[in-house]
Amino acid sequence: MSELENKNSTTEPEGVRVGFLWMAPGISRGNLYAFFYTAFSTIGLLTFISVATTLVLNTHLKIPTDQQGTISGQLVFWTEITQILLFGVVGVMADRMGRNRLLAIGMVVMGLAYLFYPFADSITELTFYRVLYALGLGTATGMLATITTDYPRDCSRGKLVAVGGIFNGLGVILVIAGLGALPIILVNAGYDEITASYYTHFLAFGLCLIGALGAWFGLKGGVPIRRGEHLPLRELATSGLREAKNPRIALAYAAAFVARGDLVILGTFSILWGATAAIDQGIEPSEAVAKGRLIFVIASSAAMVWIPIMASFMDRCNRVTTMLICMLLGSAGYMCVWFVNDPLDLASAWPFFAMLGIGQISTFLGAQTLIGQEAPRTHRGAVVGVFNTSGAIGILVSSLLGGYLFDKVAPAAPFILIGVMNLMVALLAVYVRIKYPGPIVERAGATKAS
Repeated sequence: MSELENKNSTTEPEGVRVGFLWMAPGISRGNLYAFFYTAFSTIGLLTFISVATTLVLNTHLKIPTDQQGTISGQLVFWTEITQILLFGVVGVMADRMGRNRLLAIGMVVMGLAYLFYPFADSITELTFYRVLYALGLGTATGMLATITTDYPRDCSRGKLVAVGGIFNGLGVILVIAGLGALPIILVNAGYDEITASYYTHFLAFGLCLIGALGAWFGLKGGVPIRRGEHLPLRELATSGLREAKNPRIALAYAAAFVARGDLVILGTFSILWGATAAIDQGIEPSEAVAKGRLIFVIASSAAMVWIPIMASFMDRCNRVTTMLICMLLGSAGYMCVWFVNDPLDLASAWPFFAMLGIGQISTFLGAQTLIGQEAPRTHRGAVVGVFNTSGAIGILVSSLLGGYLFDKVAPAAPFILIGVMNLMVALLAVYVRIKYPGPIVERAGATKAS
């Protein structure tokens, strides 16, 4: 085996075992439980932006439905520009200071964006608050991805990513189903549409603060390397790009380009599709959002059911092979949405939305597990920072094209775009699997070439 393939395949010392999960040395049970809550709250609350945007565009700003796809795409554009500029800096900071503190700060900033969001008087002001949201989002999710890589031993990497994905999914479902339903509940209780929107955003702010406290006090402080192992700052800043010489890390970066954007595209355009279809039928905005979120809930619920199936083999076979399978599932899941004629006719459309959720979570799990295996310990934050930056660029490209396609071609068109992108990465995975297969986890603490 080459030096490249041996780099991350050394035997690991013992760590704490929690059920079927082996933790890296120094990670306590309390840290793991805090990670589960952080995975639940961070990913769940970041998806509220799709509900928040739909509420503000319809209830506060009264934007015509035939313009909302383009505006939503533009808002995502500024979100991703901000994250592209931020992820590299956050990745380097992650290798110099505590992950827990950065994640907590990110949650507070994201909460402040939700607090201000319904007070926007124009698209320009809304864009400013969206940039504030992006600052918090990039910091919090960048640290969550790094922690997901830090905490497990390699023999449990796929399982921890899968369990974390379950908590991600629970958070998404509860936020979309709970906060997404709150406006119509408040309207039915006698509040007007605007007041109901305000209260919903205030609650989102409070939940972000609770998530920040959990991260600050529950996650492991510091960084997972000794002081003498720190790389010079200049070398650290460029290490993420240099690691692309590893074909499997390059593949992970390419997968992130697609996979890290899947959830955002799914959340943005599925809810928007259902909501605009309902509004076009004369339904009030708060009720339309409630109908639109059902698409997302179906997709997320299917993803939750699928995660344990993925976890059953992710740590048993070559991770490039796993990546190939995941990207093919993602391609099939997104492309099948083309067969949906009426998104509100869930009796006939739910199998396609379920497959959409399965495809989305598969690409996320495959990409996260591969980068977790390959990222070197001494500059893991920097590598994950480039991984996240690649994802942000992917979201930028797909959201701009997706917003245009949503308005000008068909609401299903953004999903077809993502499906094609997944297929392209799958073809790249075939090449890497043949030429540079890398290690496969054999048992706790041992790997072999395949």
